[in-house]
Amino acid sequence: MHSFSGKVALITGGSSGIGAATALRFARGGAKVAIAARRVEQGEAMVRKIEALRAEALFVKADVSQRADIEEMVEQVVARFGRLDYAVNNAGVSGPVMTPVADVDEAGWDAVMNVNLKGVWLSMKYEIPVMLRQGGGAIVNMSSIYGSKPSELGHAPYCASKHGLVGLSKSAAIDYAGTGVRINCVSPGYTRTEVMEGAVGAMPEFFAATLQRHSAMKRLGNMEEVAEAVVWLCSDAASFVNGTVITVDGGSMARAY
Repeated sequence: MHSFSGKVALITGGSSGIGAATALRFARGGAKVAIAARRVEQGEAMVRKIEALRAEALFVKADVSQRADIEEMVEQVVARFGRLDYAVNNAGVSGPVMTPVADVDEAGWDAVMNVNLKGVWLSMKYEIPVMLRQGGGAIVNMSSIYGSKPSELGHAPYCASKHGLVGLSKSAAIDYAGTGVRINCVSPGYTRTEVMEGAVGAMPEFFAATLQRHSAMKRLGNMEEVAEAVVWLCSDAASFVNGTVITVDGGSMARAY
């Protein structure tokens, strides 16, 4: 297990799903963990889970589509812990589904872009200066397999946002490559989260067929499996890994049929 003793990790969207699994993984490695999310009750519950692992924790209520919230989020983390070593920009929304491009309304498009793409840019805008002052840090942005392939689910805004996120992350990685700040992406495939479980329960036959196409391993991924890729990218073991995308998808992107 990687040791993050004395280090500080911030995870947006950290109150549930992959973000929560990542927060707990950092805590088990000895990091001080800050989570940011919109849902207060769930965020405070996560703080208690982290503290039960004998790690320090902080919850910040934040909407990553709002610049003021992001600025305040980073300020609170630094005020509490004195530094910021790792940032996992994980907060995201799925947006319109089963909706052809011409049927997507402008509000639905903007809502997805403001969280999934602009929200990550805003987060890095305030995270990176802190890391530069310290002399280094690592950022992992959460993309998706749909950041590298077209969606087949009438899911164009989400797909476009995740493609944009990959380009943003790689460009930022080059901008700061000589500074000690590394920036990478993780792209999960279909993963067992509360949102996915609800969707599978609502449309079991559809998702059974989808999983047959998307996972050579014929199962959903586990949140912890994605979290392991995230924390590895932040660790010293990945010290020469920058501007890359790690796919955690059970073989979906490698399938020829």
